[in-house]
Amino acid sequence: MATTTEAATERATVRAGRRAAERTGTPRPIGHGQGTLGKVGAVARWVALVVASVIFLLPFYLIVRNALSSEADITAPTWTVFPSTLHWENIGELFSDQEVPMARALWNSVVVGVLGTGGQLLLASMAGYGLARIPHRLANTVFYLIVATLMIPAAVTFIPSFVLVSSLGWVSSLRGLIVPGLFSGFAAFLFRQYFLNFPRELEEAARVDGLGYWRTFWLIVVPNSLPFFAAIAAITFIGNWNAFLWPLVIGQDSSSWTVQVALSTFITAQTINIHELFMAAAVAILPLVLIFVFLQRYLVRGVTETGIKG
Repeated sequence: MATTTEAATERATVRAGRRAAERTGTPRPIGHGQGTLGKVGAVARWVALVVASVIFLLPFYLIVRNALSSEADITAPTWTVFPSTLHWENIGELFSDQEVPMARALWNSVVVGVLGTGGQLLLASMAGYGLARIPHRLANTVFYLIVATLMIPAAVTFIPSFVLVSSLGWVSSLRGLIVPGLFSGFAAFLFRQYFLNFPRELEEAARVDGLGYWRTFWLIVVPNSLPFFAAIAAITFIGNWNAFLWPLVIGQDSSSWTVQVALSTFITAQTINIHELFMAAAVAILPLVLIFVFLQRYLVRGVTETGIKG
């Protein structure tokens, strides 16, 4: 009798838990409580996710596999998942190559990426805040002119920019690589759209305390917008790191090469240094992978918070 009572109590508890889950909207596993079609759909989604993940990770596998292989393993007629011997010495060979200063190129890319990203965040955020919050009769005109620059092909401004940089004596220098790209019309556009949706109550409270636009921006707006700044910083840094054409033209001396220019030197009309090329590619993408892993949530949040309106 006691056993029957305990079983009934347990079933009642389970039913109560299910009803509570339905009321509170507690999420259930995919396919739970669904019919045959629902379970088939759930399995199909999982299969699609696995296939997409494999396709996404395949290039990274190829880079790592070939970076730790010899020339013979890479060009062998038979394919192996990984070579029988992993050639870790390829890392030392890459950085000891006298013709390609890879360490210097990585440092140049870090300097260009960090300073270029910082400069774009500074200028674009101030421009976006001014256009969004400071009343002026020409504010919309200036904004439309900035947006109009986005429709100008980069090839149109390439030669004038090079002539200007050359006249300043900045060829083969980090200044020539960084300064021309410090302002981004697209970043200014994104910041303006974001600040249009920024809570005015916080700024009004700062005005009551006697803060002007400048101090309100730095003490109130910026600290409360760090996720969006992180999103723009990640996008900008990746763009600066992957830039190739402008660094190729400006970096005429090997001491001013960036990592992308250094990568291109492994492929010439006479030779192709395959294993060093893949090792250099693996080293070059490592910072981008780390940035994406740590800042991916800010990338999504930054895009959703842009709020294209106004």
